[in-house]
Amino acid sequence: MVLTGAGSRAKFCAMRSRRRLLTLVWTLLWVSPGVFADGAPWFGAWQLDPTRSSRAQPYKRVTLTIEPAGDGLKVTYDMVGTRGGVTHLEWTGGFDGRDQPVQGADTVLTNAYRRVDDRSYAIEVKVDGAPVATAVAAVAPDGRMLTVTQRERDAQGREVESTAVYRRQ
Repeated sequence: MVLTGAGSRAKFCAMRSRRRLLTLVWTLLWVSPGVFADGAPWFGAWQLDPTRSSRAQPYKRVTLTIEPAGDGLKVTYDMVGTRGGVTHLEWTGGFDGRDQPVQGADTVLTNAYRRVDDRSYAIEVKVDGAPVATAVAAVAPDGRMLTVTQRERDAQGREVESTAVYRRQ
C-alpha cells in the first residue's frame, strides 16, 4: 500500500491506532477470560492444595469445576477418598441468594450463592432447611488460586473457621 500526501498520512496513523486498540482488547480478552464476559474469574477447574488448607481432608484428591450454565453457573466437586471411593456433587444456580439443591449428597443439602465483588462470592449452606455453614470463595488477583473460607459450628456449638485453598489446573 502506497500512501502519499497529508491526508494519506492521517489515514495511515488512524489505521495503526485502530489496529493497536484492537490488539490490546483482544489480548485482554485472551489473557483474562471472564473479566469482560461477566466478571467471573472463578470459571475453570481447580485442584485442592491440602498443604495450604487448614482442615485435614478425608480425601486424597478434590477437583472443583466451575462453569457457566445459562444465566448462572454449575459447580461440580469430584472427590477421591483416602481409601478409595469417589464422591460426585453438583450444584446449578445463580447469584440470586436462592437455595438450590446439591445433587449427590446423602442429606437434603442446599447452597445459596451471592456475589460479593468481582473476585469473590458467598455461599450459605443448609441441611434440611437449617443453616449450617457460610463460606466466602475468593480468587487471588493473579487468578491462580481460589480460597474458600468457611464458618460453621462444631459439636459444642463453638464457631469454627476453616480454609480450603485450590490451585487452578
